[in-house]
Amino acid sequence: MALVLAATFSFALGDVSTKYLAGRYPVEVILAVRYALNTALLLAFVYPKLGARLWATNRVWLVIGRGGCLALASLTLALALRLMPVGETIAIIYLSPFVVMLLSAPFLGEPVRRGNWIWAALGFAGVLIIVRPGGGLDAFGVTLALINAGLATAYHLLTRLLSRTETTISLLFHTAWVGTVVFGLWAAPSLSGLAIAAFDLVVMLGLGVAYSLGHYLFTAAYRAAPPSLLAPVNYAHLVWAGGLGFLFFGDVPGVFSLAGMGLICVSGVAIALSARRK
Repeated sequence: MALVLAATFSFALGDVSTKYLAGRYPVEVILAVRYALNTALLLAFVYPKLGARLWATNRVWLVIGRGGCLALASLTLALALRLMPVGETIAIIYLSPFVVMLLSAPFLGEPVRRGNWIWAALGFAGVLIIVRPGGGLDAFGVTLALINAGLATAYHLLTRLLSRTETTISLLFHTAWVGTVVFGLWAAPSLSGLAIAAFDLVVMLGLGVAYSLGHYLFTAAYRAAPPSLLAPVNYAHLVWAGGLGFLFFGDVPGVFSLAGMGLICVSGVAIALSARRK
């Protein structure tokens, strides 16, 4: 549980760094550095131990498609964070676990317990409260966050499907190189004449380390304890995101936004605890 708390803190730190950088540099450059560093870290620290097992896979095109989903999700997240506060953006994205649960029945043959439908409805209601008309959030930013939730849903469904035949480290490596290629090619024209301040370069590198460390800590956590125990702790991400957003940008969620975030948190934790009891 401590590892998951540390992982969600790393992700929230990466979210805050992304928001800061997205207001100063092209998003494709930021993401190219993030994914390239992720790939480099895997090659430097994991390849010497595993060799070719690092990228060994049984279902190549599905694995690459999953990497593409995460790359597009990273893009929409960065663009959404440029337009909206960190806390509200992350809260909208946490619509994804509810959709994953509801789609697990038709796509993966995993039945949904009756009570979880009620909790899922409350989670959806929480998102609607946050994105309500007149709430002050940028409409295009909300759209990007909702697209991100859809991409994250596809990514997690593919992860659950592929986890039956692929290793965790192989899935991690393939998402890293796919993002590196996509954003590296896209960012190449933008690099001409681009000047990056020394501090901002450190933040870019720190962004890559933060997300890489978050994935590593999650892997270590799920190796040490069952998912049913750890799933409720994932919602600490909302707390970290809101707190860091206030600390670095002075963003204070309104009463309705806090209520919506609370509903999402409570509903998600309730569903996770229900799975644990089962």
